[in-house]
Amino acid sequence: MISSIATASVTNFLGNSPNWYKLSIVTFLIVNPMLLIGLGPTVAGWVLIAEFIFTLAMALKCYPLLPGGLLAIQAVMLGLTSTDAVLAETVNNIEVILLLIFMVAGIYFMQAMLLYIFTKILIKIRHKILLSVLFSLSAAVLSAFLDALTVTAVLITVAVGFYNVYNNVYSALVQNHEVSDKERAQHGESLEEFRAFLRSIMMHGAIGTALGGVSTLVGEPQNLIIGERLDWNFVDFYLNMAHITMPILAVGLITCVCVEKLKWFGYGSNMPDDVYAVLKSYDDDQTEKRSHTDRAKLITQGLVAILLVLSLAFHVAAVGLIGLLVIILLTSFNGVTEEHQIGHAFQEALPFTALLVVFFSIVAVIHEQHLFTPVIHLVMQLPLDDQPEMFFVANGLLSMISDNVFVATVYIDEVTALYEAGEITRAHYEELAIAINTGTNLPSVATPNGQAAFLFLLTSAIAPLIRLSYGRMVMMALPYTLVLGLSGYLLI
Repeated sequence: MISSIATASVTNFLGNSPNWYKLSIVTFLIVNPMLLIGLGPTVAGWVLIAEFIFTLAMALKCYPLLPGGLLAIQAVMLGLTSTDAVLAETVNNIEVILLLIFMVAGIYFMQAMLLYIFTKILIKIRHKILLSVLFSLSAAVLSAFLDALTVTAVLITVAVGFYNVYNNVYSALVQNHEVSDKERAQHGESLEEFRAFLRSIMMHGAIGTALGGVSTLVGEPQNLIIGERLDWNFVDFYLNMAHITMPILAVGLITCVCVEKLKWFGYGSNMPDDVYAVLKSYDDDQTEKRSHTDRAKLITQGLVAILLVLSLAFHVAAVGLIGLLVIILLTSFNGVTEEHQIGHAFQEALPFTALLVVFFSIVAVIHEQHLFTPVIHLVMQLPLDDQPEMFFVANGLLSMISDNVFVATVYIDEVTALYEAGEITRAHYEELAIAINTGTNLPSVATPNGQAAFLFLLTSAIAPLIRLSYGRMVMMALPYTLVLGLSGYLLI
């Protein structure tokens, strides 16, 4: 009896994850206290970061909230951080949390309109390179005025819609006994090609959010922090960054064209003809069936979308509260009145919201153990002329493994203290601020760790559907990482 329960408990641990993965997590939990006792909190802290990155990399084996949460709980129990520090990090990022809870749910209620618009775009534009540039540029422009997470939520909603349209047809074909094995194999190949097509489109869009987000005061959360420290308004921020961000945007779009043209790093896949035929047929069918009620709903969603863009552009409220406004308006005027209907909208974002709080726990360890402090001090000891480019490099490297908002905050606070103490001039202060902003926004595309939008994409519903793993994201981001990193360094 006891043996059976013990066996069942072992089986239940992390569910259907591979045994080697379960053993890895258990090993981490056993080794961490030994490292803390034997080598001290600094080594234990860096190992903890590596272990958390491992859980993100294996997101398709097990959702990172589970193993990452176990590591975070252990970090608190071992004294590497405290519950107060975790709460402080969470409170400091409350706007991001509200954004995830409410804005992503708001976008859910716009999915009919988004699928309508982007289906028209896909049907009208068959040229893959032009389509890729359009997705990247659109994401960049939107992210300059909105939030990268909001834009990513739109991309995810659209991709899930496209995938489901074809997958439903594919599933029906597979179950049809009159379909030959040859036809099944052909449609299976088309499905794989369509997945590759969607992966490339999603990655171009995600990179676009970074290209646009770096350029304005509202593009990324750390931009607001930097702008507040230097007393820059929207125009000041844009003009001070433009000599780097505008060339970077051009270079990013050129990279988009090159990887598609050369079919490198997992890019270059086109939409199969039979998939196009399905989407075209779906669009024609939907157009024919669309009732006056459906058209009224689309018009309502379009009007609320315009209100959303204006509200975000003029910052009438925190992004999450604007998302709540969108939910209330769309459910009220489109007749969504039952609780379970509304509840579906929150299913996508809430697991990631919980994961993000776990991530803040790891950030709290970094903060409490001062893991980045030696790097900051090393850079500040360099000659003044060398500091901007080294700030760019240091911020970029740290942002690849940690949250770029946290890295930017730590660096800008250190630099601000030096300026207020009279140790650096205003001109040098601004140079370092520019290096911090670009360093945390551009090289951080290297991994899903650096930007919340990338982490959101990795853990979203679309990632397993299109086989977008951590390793594949890193590989597909590599050309952008190299080009944006090198270009940013030279421009700095």
